[in-house]
Amino acid sequence: MNVCVIGAGYVGLTTSTVLANFGHKVICVEQLEEKVNMLSQGEVPIYEPGLEDMLKENVRKGTLEFTTNLSEAVKRSSVIFIAVGTPQDKDGKTDLRFFHEVSNDLSPLIDTHKVIITKSTVPIGTNEELNQTFLKNGVSESLFDVVSNPEFLREGTAIHDMLYPDKIVVGLKNHQAVKVLQKLYHFIDAPYVITNLSGAEMIKYASNAFLAVKISFINELAQLADVCGVDITEVALGIGMDPRIGHHFLQAGLGYGGSCLPKDLSSLEHQSITRNVTPHMLQAAQSVNDSIIAYYMKKIKKEFPDFQKKNITIWGATFKPNTDDMRHSQALKLVDQFVNEGCHVHLYDPVVSPKLNHVTNYKDMYESIREADMVIIATEWKQFIEADWKVVRERMRGNTIVDCRNALQPYKIRSHGLRYVGVARP
Repeated sequence: MNVCVIGAGYVGLTTSTVLANFGHKVICVEQLEEKVNMLSQGEVPIYEPGLEDMLKENVRKGTLEFTTNLSEAVKRSSVIFIAVGTPQDKDGKTDLRFFHEVSNDLSPLIDTHKVIITKSTVPIGTNEELNQTFLKNGVSESLFDVVSNPEFLREGTAIHDMLYPDKIVVGLKNHQAVKVLQKLYHFIDAPYVITNLSGAEMIKYASNAFLAVKISFINELAQLADVCGVDITEVALGIGMDPRIGHHFLQAGLGYGGSCLPKDLSSLEHQSITRNVTPHMLQAAQSVNDSIIAYYMKKIKKEFPDFQKKNITIWGATFKPNTDDMRHSQALKLVDQFVNEGCHVHLYDPVVSPKLNHVTNYKDMYESIREADMVIIATEWKQFIEADWKVVRERMRGNTIVDCRNALQPYKIRSHGLRYVGVARP
């Protein structure tokens, strides 16, 4: 199929690359000419395992191209994906500026039938508004079908998630459009969830909101477990065996961050309040997540009361491993707290080196721990889990390892003469 993808961000690039890899002719539209030139040469501006190699191969084969020319891309395509950013404004509301720009830009270009598929995460009712916008702008209803097809991609595993999803959610007005989606996703073996436009939008928000609630639930339990001398990893194992609960997202730690969960939770809260619905559970999940850093600082002060002016090494700056995304990173919030306490903060991350005041970045993880009084695991990168703890012990001045993600084996750390402090792991 001939496909146009509007937006060369995280979702747009992954969607474009995977569709091109499975036989579709894809044109990805991006406003920035510099970015188009870079992508056309096979260079990817984001860190996502496997994406750059697949993109390079499809650019080479000619199944994937990038352009700033929206008109030409739409003219050549029967399927149009909208994958522009929908950031959060200062009030927690979703900023639909880019989405509205695209809808207005598309209207005069639709002169043959197009299936318009929204991948962007948009508030409930937005796709219905898009449908009405086209009609108000004089586009005949026979020339387009609007489809809401939200993405469920996780940073770090985006290609795998697109190839092997647990479901394909499709919201639409005309059920004939399902056939287009089935042809488009011919390489995917997954059940379809068919609903209306608003239903698909709500499924996306509800999924992320539930995951955030689940993370906050286990983190709140971890604080009680800490006081009671209970190992929270065993609690998570026990309740996760119940198929009604499941094991996923039950790892206690620093809390959630990134570009999706905080933004989508805030947006859903705002959508609820504007409809006179009080989102008690959503607000509680956010409150727990917002309080976690303060809890950790209190816990660390108790374990290590005299850490002011000490050398503190923090491993990890991204909100999760296998990504370069630092948006809403709990790791960076922890860094800020140690800086405010007057510590000498040394930071190492395998992918990023954020420029922060009073923080020293390192290119080598073992160099970052020289003369360290404490090492803190803030992001569970594989490199940290598989670290040579003998070397760590030799280079550190102190002996305390704080595992804020419960990613390490305590016995392994202690076997090298190091002091292990985890999350509710007595």
